[in-house]
Amino acid sequence: MKKSLDDILYLVEKPARYIGGEINSVKKEINRDTVRFGFAFPDVYEVGMSHLGMQILYGLKNSFEDIYCERIFSPWTDMEELMRENEIEMFTVETRTPIKNLDMIGFTLQYELSYTNILNILDLGKIPFKTVDRGEEFPVIVAGGPCAYNPEPIADIIDIFILGEGEEINIELIELYRACRNEGLSRKEFLHKAAKLPGLYVPSLYETAYNEDGTIKEFKRLFDDIPEKIRKRIIDDFENAFFPEKMIVPFIDIVHDRGVVEIFRGCTAGCRFCQAGMIYRPVRERSVETIKKLAENIIKYTGYDEVALSSLSTMDYSEIRELVFGLIEKTKEDMVGVSLPSLRLDSFSVEALEEIQKVRKTGLTFAPEAGTQRLRDVINKGVDENDIYTTMENIFMRGWNKVKLYFMMGLPTETFEDLDGINEIANKTAYIYKSIKSEKKQKGLTVTVSVSCFVPKPFTPFQWEKQDTIEEFLEKQRYLKKIITNKKVKYIYHEAYSSFLEAVFARGDRRLNDVIIKAHEKGCKFDGWQEYFDFEKWMEAFSEAGVDPEFYAYRQRDYDEILPWDHIDVGVSKEYLVQERNNSLKGENTPDCRKGCTNCGINQIFTSGGFC
Repeated sequence: MKKSLDDILYLVEKPARYIGGEINSVKKEINRDTVRFGFAFPDVYEVGMSHLGMQILYGLKNSFEDIYCERIFSPWTDMEELMRENEIEMFTVETRTPIKNLDMIGFTLQYELSYTNILNILDLGKIPFKTVDRGEEFPVIVAGGPCAYNPEPIADIIDIFILGEGEEINIELIELYRACRNEGLSRKEFLHKAAKLPGLYVPSLYETAYNEDGTIKEFKRLFDDIPEKIRKRIIDDFENAFFPEKMIVPFIDIVHDRGVVEIFRGCTAGCRFCQAGMIYRPVRERSVETIKKLAENIIKYTGYDEVALSSLSTMDYSEIRELVFGLIEKTKEDMVGVSLPSLRLDSFSVEALEEIQKVRKTGLTFAPEAGTQRLRDVINKGVDENDIYTTMENIFMRGWNKVKLYFMMGLPTETFEDLDGINEIANKTAYIYKSIKSEKKQKGLTVTVSVSCFVPKPFTPFQWEKQDTIEEFLEKQRYLKKIITNKKVKYIYHEAYSSFLEAVFARGDRRLNDVIIKAHEKGCKFDGWQEYFDFEKWMEAFSEAGVDPEFYAYRQRDYDEILPWDHIDVGVSKEYLVQERNNSLKGENTPDCRKGCTNCGINQIFTSGGFC
C-alpha cells in the first residue's frame, strides 16, 4: 500500500527539512486573485536556508497580500527514494501543494553544478523539462542568480531569466502575469510581453546559429519588438530597499545558522578572476544607522545570537570602523556576536577582529589567492607579502592559533614557482607563529592551506582564457602535496573533475541543454556533493549528445569571437575587460575604484552616486 507524505516523514533522516512551520514562515489565505510563486533552491534544505537572496525575495513577495511565495528544496536521496516509491509529487514546504499547481516557479542559480537538481525537481513535480513541451496547464519556470548571466546551457529549460537584482523585477513580472491571466492571454502571449520588460530574457524568442568550427555565427531575436541585448536590473535606492527583519528560523542546524544584514552591494577591488566583482557593480551602501536598526530587529524577531555583516568585501565598507564598534557596543550586553564573513589582509581587519572576539571566538580565513607577488599582480589582488605576514604576526600576537589561507591553482600565466610560493607562505606563517613572544599566544598552531582549481567565468577579464586540463590540475595537486611537509600545515584541495565540469557549463552554449537532460536520465544529481558526483556518467552524456566538453573548457577564445553571453549587458564593457586582460599579461595593477574611476562602463547606466 502506498504511504502518504506524513507516513514517510518518519522514515527519513531529517524530516524537519520538509515539514515547514518554522518561526517567521508565512501562511496565507489563497483566493482567485492570489499569484502562487514557488521559490526553488536546487539543493538540500540546509544549503538553501542559508541563502540570503531566498530570505529577501520570500519576505518581499509575501509582503504583498495577493502574492504567496512558498519554498521548494531538493529532497535528499532518502526522501526522494520514498517519494518515487509512493508516487508523491514534489511539493512546497508551506502548504505541501504539488508544484505543478503553482503559477510560477523560480529557481536560483548559485552554481553550475546544480543544473541536474533543477531537472530532478521538475521530474518529481511531473513538469516537462523543456519550454517547448510545457502547455498552458504548467507553471511558468523562471530563473535568476549569478549563473543566469550565461543562461544558454539551460536556455531550453527555463522560460524566463531574471538578470540582475531581483527585488523590483520580480514584482513587475508577477504583476504582468496577473494582468495577462485576467485578460485570458496564452502562455506564449505572456512570454512575449515579459521579454519587453527590462531585465528579463526569454530564450525561446531568440535563436543561435553556429559556424563549422563550433563557434557562434549569429545570435538573433525572432521579433523586432524585443531587445537585441538584455541589460541587468539594478536597485537604485539600496538604502531603502526591502530587507527581511523577520527571517525564517529553521528547526535544524543549517550551513550558516545566524542572522545576516547586507551592508552593501558590489565590489570595487577589481580582482580579475572574480565574476561577482564585475556583475554586481556598482557599489551601493546602507547607512550605519539603517544597518544597526536592521540588526536589532533581526535579533528581536529571530533570537539569533550572531549577526553577520554581509557583502562581497565587508571590510571595504566606507564607515566600517564606526559600524563594527558601534554594533558590538549595541549587542554585547545580550552576548550577541558580530561576524565578518570576508576579511582583508590589513591592520584594521585584525583590530576589528580583536574587538569581535571579546564576545565570541570565530575562525580566521584570509585569501592571498596566489603564491607569488608576480601572480597576485596578474590577477590584480592588491595584496603584497608585507600585508600577509604583518597580518599573521598581528593575529598570533593576539592569541589566535588557527588560520585558513585560500589559494587558486591554474591561474593564467601560473608556473610551478607560483606553487612553490604557496608552500613558502605557509612555512613563513608557521615560522612567524613560532617567533611570537606574547602572553596571549596559544599552543597548537594549525595553518590550513586550501587550494581550488581556477574556473574562467563570463564577464571577467579571464573569460577568454583556457582552463588547465584535468591532468595538469592533478599534477599540480600532487606537486603541492609533495612539497608541503610542514606538520603544522594542513593541505586540502578541490576536486579537479568537478572543476572541469563547472568550467564547461560556465562558458557553454545551448548545445549543452541535451547533455544535462541525458545526465539527469543517467541519475546525475547533487553534482556539487563529492559523494554523488559521477564523472563517468557525465562523459557518457556528452558522448551520447555528440558534444565535446573540452571545446568549452580547454579552448582559448579570440576577442572577436561571439560569446554565448554577449547578448547580456551587465554594465561593464567588453572593451574594459579586454583592457584588464591585457594589463594582467603585463602584470600591471588597476587601482581600487574607490580611489578613482577606472572607466569600466557601469557609470554610463548608473548615475545616482555610489563609488562607481
